[in-house]
Amino acid sequence: MKTVSVQKIAKILTALVNISLICNLLALFFVPGLVLIKGLQEPMAPYENPLELPARLLAVFALSWRWIWQAGAFAAVLAVFLLFSGCCTAVVLWQGRRVLKTILRGEPFSMENAVSLNRAALCAFLIAAAALIRLLFSLVWYGSIRPLLTYNALFVPIFAMAGLLCLVMSALFRQAAELKAENDLTI
Repeated sequence: MKTVSVQKIAKILTALVNISLICNLLALFFVPGLVLIKGLQEPMAPYENPLELPARLLAVFALSWRWIWQAGAFAAVLAVFLLFSGCCTAVVLWQGRRVLKTILRGEPFSMENAVSLNRAALCAFLIAAAALIRLLFSLVWYGSIRPLLTYNALFVPIFAMAGLLCLVMSALFRQAAELKAENDLTI
């Protein structure tokens, strides 16, 4: 079968999605450590051995999974939110890989794509709900409207719209798959 331009683009997108998925999964390991380091105000002292700093940072990130629960409610909520959002994002990326695989096979109008886009929509809605919960938590925690100017306030409509877009695309792919199946049955 001859490779069309859409499939060439799909190959590039597949590589980019794979890289993003790997980076996302690696970043999940570092979330509690980054939350704890964000709270540190002192600059790090220089080290004589150039390998000492990465070794210490890796130890801090590994131990931070235990320390995050002792750092206070705000740090724990932030870490849980980021971990949950990261896991949902990994699922969205995985579903994107599945859609791109069907395009590479030359079968873009399949029910498999509709199911994958439904799963991606669900994850986008879950991220929007988690951002809303964290936004409400921050409003109560700070006792002011300042959290409305943060990225959490942006996450709610952005991921809600992404979920709606995935639902629309899922319905389109489902309709196209049904039409294709019906068309294949006619002689």
